[in-house]
Parts: sequence; structure tokens; C-alpha cells
Amino acid sequence: MFLIWYLKSIVVHISVFYPYLYHINVVNKSLRNDLNALKISRSQYMKTELEKCLAGEPFNGGDKVLADMTLNAKRLLKRLNETDYADTEQRKRIFHDLFGKMGEHVHIDIDFHCEYGKHIFIGDQVIINMNCTFVDNNIIEIGDNVLIASNVQIYTATHSTKLQERVVADWEAGEGICKTYALPVRINDGAWIGGGAIILPGVTIGKNSVIGAGSIVTHSIPDNCVAVGNPCRVIKQIDNEVV
Repeated sequence: MFLIWYLKSIVVHISVFYPYLYHINVVNKSLRNDLNALKISRSQYMKTELEKCLAGEPFNGGDKVLADMTLNAKRLLKRLNETDYADTEQRKRIFHDLFGKMGEHVHIDIDFHCEYGKHIFIGDQVIINMNCTFVDNNIIEIGDNVLIASNVQIYTATHSTKLQERVVADWEAGEGICKTYALPVRINDGAWIGGGAIILPGVTIGKNSVIGAGSIVTHSIPDNCVAVGNPCRVIKQIDNEVV
């Protein structure tokens, strides 16, 4: 009789505690699965250096993808410089290979320089005069009917003003030679950028606006105005009812 009672008590204990033990096991297994999924998710969604660059975050300019983009641009620019200036069709083909987009009726004069090329997007009826430099780590977007005079420099790349956030201690560690971040620049339709002007990262030039020669543009300029100086500031509005 005692044996029967003992066996029954074991069955009762198992029936009471098994659901709890089973639940703990399921929860632990679920947590392990979640942690594994999180590890996989994190590895899948780690940003590339190019993605960091375009997101305005510090990036490693020595990354292979970015280095290859620079190398491709330099090779195309070398081909461009070796092409007869009168061979407009060949020059046009090279620019189409170089840029992210080039619209219709675009004229770009000699001694043009850029970083990647593929981050430059140019609209229709645009003139870019001699010896212009576009540092296109981030996007440079140029609208329609834009005039850009000689020696204009457009920068998307910049560095921290704090030394420890700017320098790389060990150049052989594969993290590039300095810490860089980049912000996009947009020049809207109808703008005219005067000779020798410098446009800094993150700036937008408003529609139909004029930037005076030699200006240093540190902040965005609104539509329909004339802006000059260092730092560049608005000095008057323009009536642009008819364009």
C-alpha cells in the first residue's frame, strides 16, 4: 500500500511542477533565439563606410570601396585631360561615366577636379567654367540653368575642430589618415555662383540666387537674392518673376 501511495505522490508532484519547468525551458530557448537573431541582425545592418559617408557620419576614407571610387574618378579625369578639347563627344562620354547624372546641354571647361564623381548630379543647361573643384564625398546636386564661374570650390567633406576627433593615431591600422564626415550641397535652379566662391558642407543655394565672386558660403542662402562676402550674407532681394 505504501508503495502505491508513494508512486501516486510522485505523479502528483510531476503533474504540478512540469508545466512550470516546461515554461522555463521554453522562455530560455526563446531568449537564446532572440539573442542569436539580434547578433545576426546587427551584423546584417552594420553600415558600410559609404553608407556612413552619405549619412553624414564619420567614415574611413581608406575603405576599399571608397578608395576604388576615388581611383576610378582619377582615371576618368586623366582620360579627360588627355582628350582633345575640340572632341566634345568624347568629353561628354567621359563626363557621363564620371558623374551620377549629367543633363542635356551641359558645358564643363578644362581643369575640372572631383573626388568620386558618382555623387555629382547635374541638371540641364549648366555651365561650369575653368578650374572648378567639387569634393563630392557626399552628394552635390546642381539644378537646371545654373552658372558656375571659374575657380569655384564646392566641399562636402570636413573634419572636427577637436584634434582627437580629427586625427588617426596609427596610419597603419587601416582606418585612413584622418577622421572625416561629409554633408550634401545643393545648388538650386537658376543660381549663379561667382568666380572663386567657396561653398562649404551642408549648404543649399536658393533658386535664382547669385553668390558674389570670392564669397565663402558657410550657411544656406534663400531663393531670389544676392549674397556676398566672407562669411557670405544676403545684401538684396531679386525680382525673378520672369526667368
